[in-house]
Amino acid sequence: MNDFRHKPLFWLGNALLALSLVLLFFLGSLWEILGVWAMALWMILAGVGMYLVTSDKGPSSHLPD
Repeated sequence: MNDFRHKPLFWLGNALLALSLVLLFFLGSLWEILGVWAMALWMILAGVGMYLVTSDKGPSSHLPD
């Protein structure tokens, strides 16, 4: 069986998603400092993270559809 390894962009996407989760926990205090930009930063981090995670296709299947 082939051992599939994820690309570095997949792990970068996971790191961005983890960072957006941490930002979400502190969104109240960041809102007081950054205002609307705190929410925009969260949306950008989550969106780019999800794009990078889902752009990794994973191992190809040899089974017919």
